[in-house]
Amino acid sequence: MSIEANKSVVRRFTKDFINTGNETVAEELIAPDAVLHVPGKPELHGPAGYLQVVREMRGGFSDAQFTLEDLLSEGNMVAARFTMRGTHDGDFHGIPPSNRPFVVTSMVFSRIVDGKIAEGHGLPDILSILKQMGALPL
Repeated sequence: MSIEANKSVVRRFTKDFINTGNETVAEELIAPDAVLHVPGKPELHGPAGYLQVVREMRGGFSDAQFTLEDLLSEGNMVAARFTMRGTHDGDFHGIPPSNRPFVVTSMVFSRIVDGKIAEGHGLPDILSILKQMGALPL
């Protein structure tokens, strides 16, 4: 696939999957044997692994939205930088809702194979989220 086609996968991944949690889109865009790496978790696999992360985020921040800021690609790799916004309105890893808003940067590096995400490295700024929701001192 072309670099532009790979970027298009990540654009759609952001708009139609991360921002909605749509399971059908996950199946369309994520390879069945995909591997997702995120800090503090074992490897997650396939669309179900990606859905697990999105559901955890939406459980703590039901209005979470990712805005794609930068998108760079070389070969089959796509690097994306997002601004993530939301409100801590649900339980997040045992921390009860504070109803505080947050804005942080998040990055995802994706390897695209045959039009699907085959591997991802997600790097959300969890420390800043915890600080902004009042779980850690500023």
